[in-house]
Amino acid sequence: MAMADTAQQKTLFGHPRGLTWLFTTEMWERFSYYGMRAILILYLTQFLLLSPNYETVLGYHTVKHIFEVLFNGGRTLDVQPFSSLIYGTYTAFVYLTPFFGGLIADRLIGQRYSVIVGGVTMAAAEFTLMSPNLFFVGLLLLILGNGFFKPNISTQVGNLYKAGDARIDRAYSIFYVGINVGATAAPLVCGYLANDPAWGYRWGFFAAGIGMVLGQIIYILALRSLPKDRVERARAGSETKVPLTSTDWRAVLAIILLCIPTTLFWATYEQQGNTMNLWAQSFTNRSFIPGVIDWQIPTAWFQSFNPAMIVGFTPLVVMFWARQAQRGKEPATVTKMAIGNALLGVSYLIMAAAAYLTGSGHASWLWLLGFYVVITTGELYLSPIGLALVARVAPPQILSMMMGLWFITSFTGNLLQGYIGSFFSRMDKVDFFLLCGGLGFVAALMTWAFERPLRTIIESKMAKARPAVEPQPQADGEPRPAQ
Repeated sequence: MAMADTAQQKTLFGHPRGLTWLFTTEMWERFSYYGMRAILILYLTQFLLLSPNYETVLGYHTVKHIFEVLFNGGRTLDVQPFSSLIYGTYTAFVYLTPFFGGLIADRLIGQRYSVIVGGVTMAAAEFTLMSPNLFFVGLLLLILGNGFFKPNISTQVGNLYKAGDARIDRAYSIFYVGINVGATAAPLVCGYLANDPAWGYRWGFFAAGIGMVLGQIIYILALRSLPKDRVERARAGSETKVPLTSTDWRAVLAIILLCIPTTLFWATYEQQGNTMNLWAQSFTNRSFIPGVIDWQIPTAWFQSFNPAMIVGFTPLVVMFWARQAQRGKEPATVTKMAIGNALLGVSYLIMAAAAYLTGSGHASWLWLLGFYVVITTGELYLSPIGLALVARVAPPQILSMMMGLWFITSFTGNLLQGYIGSFFSRMDKVDFFLLCGGLGFVAALMTWAFERPLRTIIESKMAKARPAVEPQPQADGEPRPAQ
């Protein structure tokens, strides 16, 4: 783990000030991503892929033919399945390119320049989406830009702390809150603009682009508060190449094994922006209080439930873990991830119950509220824990690449998500939600089965990185870095 300069060790609320800058940068980047994501499936099914709009879209017929051959035996795809496959493929490749972006950062241009290249590219992409005929060009630019941005902003959080600093788990939880502050605001703003006939979808994409521009400005202002990354230190002669040890390779194996069930997690979790958006649009009674306040909640606003709950639930979950730790009962890292997968399965059982009890009618939006409460809790047990695990145990020589590898679980998961989602309009809704829930429980069992063999690998790697003097708690409970 990189070590910040003395001037960069100034703290704010017990953490390096650089964390605040990275928190804010990522907040605006996630505003951009989740704003676009909240309206994407609705844009496809309600506007872009309807006749005659699709006739002007560059590459439409080629893309449609490829999907029909690959996923539908050459038969014509209806609007909803085609939209789901576009959505799933886009969100998949958004998480594939970070592996290569991390590799380029580690080997060539460093994490700082990678974030700037990625941010500028994504801002240009959002503005490109304002032109319907350039839709696929805009998606391609988003995929490429995110590849540079995503792994290298996350890795810089770990660079702020010395090896073995116990604050890093909390740092990633704080960083995760930043992600979700942006993700909460994005559907409200972009969804409102897209839903308002006076504005429309193109201005929803415009708002997402403005968010990305603000994030880039903040990051450039933050550069002096951030430690140099590995490429910069190597060029300055302050870092020598160290070969990977057997312990390092075992840590890499541990991360790869955990990628398998985590793929299933994302395949079902990411239905939120796809089929759950369609459920909210067509199968949900969106009246705020039926018969009393009949104001209709905009469909895209349901996409704010999950990130808003993450912001609210994170301190509660962290406090719960702290109390468990005091009693010596806090679950191990991999066990937490298994619990997260199980909660994911439970969330879809709630939706299966909603579909079963309401049939083809309109279920109360409170079912969606219950779904998001459970799935959000499950996410907190898995996603930030996984990020912190990679930052802790991945060899520093290939840290950005391993962070990119972790994001590949979202690539494979989203490819599977798009394919599963293509059956939404062709399956009974109870069966569809039971399928999603079953995948969550399978992922839980796989992760739990890995816990015992992986515990030794993870603990040996973390013990090697631990400093000779353990961090001592301060009066406020914040660990004090070892001197």
